[in-house]
Amino acid sequence: MSDLPAPLARVGEDPIDEAAVRAAVEAPECGALVLFHGVIRNHDGGESVRALDYSAHPQVGQFMERIVAEEQQRTGVRLAAWHRIGPLTVGDAALVAAAASAHRGEAFAAIEQLVERIKHEVPIWKRQHFEAGTSEWVGL
Repeated sequence: MSDLPAPLARVGEDPIDEAAVRAAVEAPECGALVLFHGVIRNHDGGESVRALDYSAHPQVGQFMERIVAEEQQRTGVRLAAWHRIGPLTVGDAALVAAAASAHRGEAFAAIEQLVERIKHEVPIWKRQHFEAGTSEWVGL
């Protein structure tokens, strides 16, 4: 897979289009396609979570594009990622990422590294709203 396409890398308030993320990496030479869904769960740190608000740096799209492109170049695996910002509730997808390659081991390794880099390097912060009526910022 020497001729990799420009990867899909999006951040926005619209609901994530999983089909678009998957389609961005599919190719006839790929025998493995791994999808990751980061979904809002109903608990954190022993407290019940009812909703989240994601905020982002004004240039968040550039950060996301750079990281996805760097990982695609490093691994040679077709990659795509879409992160949602704004208000989300339990069950909503916050991040959908995909990796496709000839073999599953490469795809699994690439998706794990991509998601870790997004989590640690893309300037997105979340405010968790708890059932008890309190809230806290995470990732600042």
